[in-house]
Amino acid sequence: MSQICKQYILWEGRLVSLQFPYLQALFQQRPRHRMDDFEFHHPPMERGKRAKIFAPYDALDGYSASVKKKNIEYVDRIFPDEGQKEELNRRLSILHALTRTARLAKKNRVIVTATYYVPCADEHSFAYQVKGQYLTVSGAVRKVDGELTQTLTVGDTVVSFDDLLSLEAENKALFRECPAE
Repeated sequence: MSQICKQYILWEGRLVSLQFPYLQALFQQRPRHRMDDFEFHHPPMERGKRAKIFAPYDALDGYSASVKKKNIEYVDRIFPDEGQKEELNRRLSILHALTRTARLAKKNRVIVTATYYVPCADEHSFAYQVKGQYLTVSGAVRKVDGELTQTLTVGDTVVSFDDLLSLEAENKALFRECPAE
């Protein structure tokens, strides 16, 4: 037991062998440059700023974003039947009557939640132009253009009538009423 103690020393809670090749360096402190040329060109850095040196580095710009894009689940498009299409058209006509002009849209401020289909636009994905995803947008209806572009504008999002799957109003009684003609 006494031979083991003579071959090791206790340093900061660890047993270190006396044969350790860097034993002398272990006991030395950090080098200090006092008023020399090195200190003039490389002044000591604060500990908080020094931590930035060791921050993680993303060597491949955009790689993590590409990996996240690949994790999106794409689904087949759901085509509404004739009854659902008629109901959507009825709801769109009610919204059109309430938001014919920008002034009416601002006055009535109809809040809706629209679910719509967006096809996959990532050309490197297996689902490119074959599958897509359903997104939901909520907000005030700004415009319902049934004549020219056949689009619904909710907030800043423009949704085509063909891509629209469902349309719900914040005021549940809104779609039970007949449109004001």
